[in-house]
Amino acid sequence: MTDTDLAAIYRAYIACLNAQDWQNLGNFVAENAVHNGRELGLSGYRDMLENDFREIPDLSFNIELLVCQPPVIASRLHFHCTPKGTFFNLPINGKTVTFSENVFYRFKGGKIEELWSVIDTAAIAAQL
Repeated sequence: MTDTDLAAIYRAYIACLNAQDWQNLGNFVAENAVHNGRELGLSGYRDMLENDFREIPDLSFNIELLVCQPPVIASRLHFHCTPKGTFFNLPINGKTVTFSENVFYRFKGGKIEELWSVIDTAAIAAQL
């Protein structure tokens, strides 16, 4: 798979998330998906994302930086959103915040098999 192919798959994955198209999430995420060392599988991964959208109704994933070196993607995602309550143990309670997430994905067979994510919680705390 070329870096262009992998980037296209990743952009389609982000579009799937933003559309909350959970029925097609399995086109992008492997059945045995691992998130930050936790074996979630596809169903757990979907549950995690659905919960994110329940907690943050205006959630939108925006690619700020994308680097592909198959089978790995590194991405910096930008968020400007309004979590309803506590978010990363911070009392957001409806305040709009802006922050970034640095995430690395390892793909296998065109699907995300493992990802490592770090969210800039210090940036969120500084806005409160």
